[in-house]
Amino acid sequence: MRKYDLVCFDMDGVLTSIRSSWHWVNLCLDVNNEETYWAYLKKEIDQTEFMRLDIAQWKAVMPEINKATLIRFFRDMPLTGGIQETIACLRSNGIKCVIVSGGISLAAQMIAEEFGFDEYIADVVCLDQDGNLTGEGIMNVDLDDKGITVRHFIKKYGTTKERTVSVGNSYTDIPMFMNSGLSIAFNPSDEYTSEAADFTVVSDNISDILDHILHQDDD
Repeated sequence: MRKYDLVCFDMDGVLTSIRSSWHWVNLCLDVNNEETYWAYLKKEIDQTEFMRLDIAQWKAVMPEINKATLIRFFRDMPLTGGIQETIACLRSNGIKCVIVSGGISLAAQMIAEEFGFDEYIADVVCLDQDGNLTGEGIMNVDLDDKGITVRHFIKKYGTTKERTVSVGNSYTDIPMFMNSGLSIAFNPSDEYTSEAADFTVVSDNISDILDHILHQDDD
């Protein structure tokens, strides 16, 4: 009998090998958002304003930026190795796989559809009816408490905290860990994340988490 029913994956830095999908667009457009990034970290601006300021910088350097532009960027976004194998293996064992990310929903959708995730939730870059960026963003995942979203999926899939796994890489993923029976820090960006997790995996291939999920009794 399987021990887990649900695995919640962070996207940025876990399924991607770069800091974030927002940062990837900044790199593609040669935009520097360090000032607003630190303003967000210091709580001088909230998550929604942080998104709005990033999008404003994109539109300033590329007024014609639209959905097709973002899709083109995300097709080239570097991904972590082993995603296909990992999701196929988990789902063949009857385990649901979801993405919980403060990254961009369009990127999460592309990854989810390509690799067969059951579901995803991430923040939205708003578009008008013609696919152009409006300049606004919608916060679907609260980076101050991603545990809220984990609890949502636990309830939706009719399982429990004890039968849920969370995989993350940064301090914003610690609330996911706290709402899961098993937590894995994958290539953690800070010591706090590693200390908060049950296991730490440092690898360029995410399939290395499978032993902890499928053979946990042996650990």
